[in-house]
Amino acid sequence: MAGKTRLSPAIELDGVVHERVRLAILSALGSHGQLSFNELKALTDTTDGNLGTHCTKLEDAGFIRGAKGLLGRRKRTSYEITQAGRVALLAYLEQLEKIMGEVRGR
Repeated sequence: MAGKTRLSPAIELDGVVHERVRLAILSALGSHGQLSFNELKALTDTTDGNLGTHCTKLEDAGFIRGAKGLLGRRKRTSYEITQAGRVALLAYLEQLEKIMGEVRGR
């Protein structure tokens, strides 16, 4: 490519979303709406500590919202994707489509 060098669309991927466990969390919440901590743990095959760390990162970014409550006598934490999280996830997926199109020559 002569002239100005163009950056790969992969450089523009959101680093918060791009991490595989965080992408799995956002995808699960985007598909299911609200999920409990234990449901997310099962869907992502992570440990309590690992999932908690990734959920905190997503909450800090404003991409998910956590709520604590009681289910019977047990404490329960549930999460849902925020509007900002849905926008970030869809933007990420659009970037992946651009990358796939370039790789496939489209």
